Amino acid sequence: MEILPALERLEDEFKEIEQQLSTPEVANDPSRLRELSVHHSELVPAMGKLAEYREHLSTRDDAAAMLASTNDAEMREFLEAELEGSEAAIEAMQDDLLLLLVPPDPMRNRNAILEIRAGTGGDEAALFAGDLFTMYEQYVARHGWSLDVISVSEGGMGGYKEIIFRAEGPGAYGRLKHESGVHRVQRVPSTESQGRIHTSAATVAVLPEAEELDVDISPGDLRWDTFRAGGPGGQSMQKNETAVRVTHIPTGIVAASRDERSQMQNREKAMTVLRARLYEHEQRRQMEEVDAQRRAAVKSGDRSEKVRTYNFPQDRVTDHRVGMTLHNLPEIMTGAIDPLLDALVEEERQQRLAQFIETA
Repeated sequence: MEILPALERLEDEFKEIEQQLSTPEVANDPSRLRELSVHHSELVPAMGKLAEYREHLSTRDDAAAMLASTNDAEMREFLEAELEGSEAAIEAMQDDLLLLLVPPDPMRNRNAILEIRAGTGGDEAALFAGDLFTMYEQYVARHGWSLDVISVSEGGMGGYKEIIFRAEGPGAYGRLKHESGVHRVQRVPSTESQGRIHTSAATVAVLPEAEELDVDISPGDLRWDTFRAGGPGGQSMQKNETAVRVTHIPTGIVAASRDERSQMQNREKAMTVLRARLYEHEQRRQMEEVDAQRRAAVKSGDRSEKVRTYNFPQDRVTDHRVGMTLHNLPEIMTGAIDPLLDALVEEERQQRLAQFIETA
C-alpha cells in the first residue's frame, strides 16, 4: 500500500483535532476536550515520524536527480552513498509507519471495570483472588490512577469470592484489558498442614467503562430490587435497605452494589457495572457473527482461557499467550506487571498490523 498518502490523511486528522481543540464548543465540553486531547497526544509521535520520513524521501529524490545530471566521479560516489543511505532509512521505517496507520482500540482510553472471582480451589482460590486485587490495586497506584471498589463478597478464610472495582486513569482499559482470563496459582496454601502444593484459580474480567451513549438502555427494561447491606463478617449492620440490584430484563444481566451508605450512590455504581456488562454482551454478540478463523486471529480475550500461571515455589510467573516467563514473583505481586503488559500490548499491535495489511 502507499504509505505516504495514508500518513498525510493522518496528518489532516491531526490538524483537524488541533482546530477543534481551539473552539469554545470543545473547551466547554470536558468529556470531548479530554477525548480530543488524548487523541492529539497520541498522534504527536506519528507527526514526528512523518517529518522524518519526508526528510528521507526528499534526500533520496534530490540525490537521484543530481546523480542523473552529473558525470563527476567523486560527486557520483558521494550521491550514490547518499541515495543508498536514504533508501535504507526509508525501508527501515516501513513497519513503524504501518503501525502508525493501524486503527487503535477505540475504547483504549476508557476507565476499566475489573471483576475478580474465586474459581476452583475453595478458600485458597478466594485468598488468591485477594492477592490479585492487591496486585492490581498497587499497579493502579504506581500509575497515579485511582481505584473505586464497587462490590465485594468476602471469602470465609479471607480474600474474596468476588470483588468488582473501577480503575480510573488515562489508558486504563487499554493497559489492563489483557488481564481477562483464568489466572492459575501453584503454591502451598496457608491452610495446608503437610506442605503440599495446591493448584487454584481465579478469573479476571476486564470491561471498558461504558458511557450512556454507548449503550441504549430503556428504563422500562430495568427491574430494581433493594436489600440490606451486610456488614463485616456477614452481619447486617444497617436497618435501611441501601443495597441495590438491577436486572436488565431483555438479557437477564444483573449488577449490584452494596458498599455505599446511600441507595442513590449504590444505584449509580450498579448502573456503571450494568452498562459495562451490556456493552461487553453486545460486543460478544457481534463477535459471534464473525468468521471463526478471523476471531481466532483477533483473540477476543475470552475469560475462560487460561492466561497466566503464578508458581510460588519456583518464583515463576508465565504468561501463556506470549510465552513469557519471569522469575520475580514477589515483585510482580506488588503490581510490577508492566513487562507482561508491554509484551501483550505489542502482540496486539502486531496482530492488528497483520490484519490491517491483509484488508488494506
